[in-house]
Amino acid sequence: MSNFLEEDIEKVLFSHEQLEKRIKEMGEKISRDYEGKYPLLIAILRGAIMFIADLSRAITIPINLDFMVCTRYGSKDQPGRVRILKDLELSAQGRHLLIVEDVIDNGDTLFYLSNTLKLRKPASLKICTLFDKPYRRRAPIQADYSGFIIPDRFVVGFGLDYKEKYRNLPFLGTLKPGLCRAPGETAEEQK
Repeated sequence: MSNFLEEDIEKVLFSHEQLEKRIKEMGEKISRDYEGKYPLLIAILRGAIMFIADLSRAITIPINLDFMVCTRYGSKDQPGRVRILKDLELSAQGRHLLIVEDVIDNGDTLFYLSNTLKLRKPASLKICTLFDKPYRRRAPIQADYSGFIIPDRFVVGFGLDYKEKYRNLPFLGTLKPGLCRAPGETAEEQK
């Protein structure tokens, strides 16, 4: 490890090479599944930026890209409601939508977004995540495409942050003890 951000890392869970390999596999599967459909990939910012960049290059069929930004207001105990801060610029009606997310933790935000997008009458709607914590799920949602199942640890790198730091690390890792969140706080609460 060579830079000051990497000095805060306790353990690398997935190297850049492992991430590249898995994203390439996911891109190949999505290309087969959506052949002839011209899907609209919707990245949920900011965390999904690294993933969508690599995934879109791994997909070998024509695609459109668009972006959404969401926030949740409320306390840790009462998560509150999701609010869309940046909506799609392209129409979702009649399109094959693929929501691209960095990590699915409790699923609350993604559940809200999925239901909101379904109201726009897409031809289909699926979910793609690079990292998944299915055992943390509160909302009834699951990914159609999932890169890695990850442990119940706060993770950073490859788009995931802690207080807007570490997104640019080329791998996924855990922070050294004492550097991050309170016990019980989820990754979605850090977005």
